[in-house]
Amino acid sequence: MRQFKGDKIPGWFHSSVGQEAAVVGACLALRDDDAMTGTHRSHGHPIGKGAHLDALMAELMGKEGGTCKGRGGSMHVADNSVGIISESGIVGGGIPLATGCAFSAKVRGVDQVTLCFFGDGAVNQGTFHESLNMASLWKLPVIYLCENNGYAMTTSVAQSHGQPDIALRAAGYGMPGVTVDGQDVSAVYEAAAEAVTRARTGEGPTLVVANTYRFDEHDFGSVIPGEPYRLVEEVEAQKRDRDPILLYRTVLLDEGINEKSLISIEDEAAQAVERAVQFAWASPMPRPETLPDYMFNSPLVGHQSFGLGSRGINPHGN
Repeated sequence: MRQFKGDKIPGWFHSSVGQEAAVVGACLALRDDDAMTGTHRSHGHPIGKGAHLDALMAELMGKEGGTCKGRGGSMHVADNSVGIISESGIVGGGIPLATGCAFSAKVRGVDQVTLCFFGDGAVNQGTFHESLNMASLWKLPVIYLCENNGYAMTTSVAQSHGQPDIALRAAGYGMPGVTVDGQDVSAVYEAAAEAVTRARTGEGPTLVVANTYRFDEHDFGSVIPGEPYRLVEEVEAQKRDRDPILLYRTVLLDEGINEKSLISIEDEAAQAVERAVQFAWASPMPRPETLPDYMFNSPLVGHQSFGLGSRGINPHGN
């Protein structure tokens, strides 16, 4: 957030602060070779899946050292090395991609699964219903995880969902629907692990709804007109009583982990973030002449008569 406010991150920035338990709990249930799709808010998700902080921070800043060489930016992070096939600025955009990825695993005869993150707003998109129906029919190895933070930008679930209990929608597609406390990392892990086992053993998809809360605004960088859509008291109560990091910190202390060890872990995390920031600052910006790079993939590479260069389509047509 400090980097965005310091004009180091271009465009918009969507914070996932407050939703860490849903991310970590679900990703812990995956193998390294499993796949994942995220959302426009998925800055914590790549960390949970194992993306390197240095490259992730560089991508957020649009730098050449980023996971997508600065071409994806904040809302379109991908990292095939750890199974992140996409994140998307389109609401519900990752749901059909995750479904297709799961279909690929089934066709290839492997036991890889795909974890698909999306928000409560995406549940009203056609892609949600079409994808869940297909996944159920074909028993695809995919886990649909809804991070229900209560608001689609400024519209509450109560105002936009005829059936506000999102997990019940799974019944319409013949798959299990499970609701968990999205601020409890252990609860999310247990639900995700059960869903992963079902998917990996050929039993098909599961819809997991993690009830969570975003502590910040929908995004930083734009002004939301009109009256406030949630009370200051509501936000402060969530931060005070439902911070997933503080909640799990209490669990660890109760289990006998001493305060000194926790402080050491927190310091280590802070240092890793600082190193990532320094790496991103030092990474160069992409050169303007490389703009067409990675935009096209053609089987006719090198056939100049068709206007194709070694990196794809020649923008000059020669």
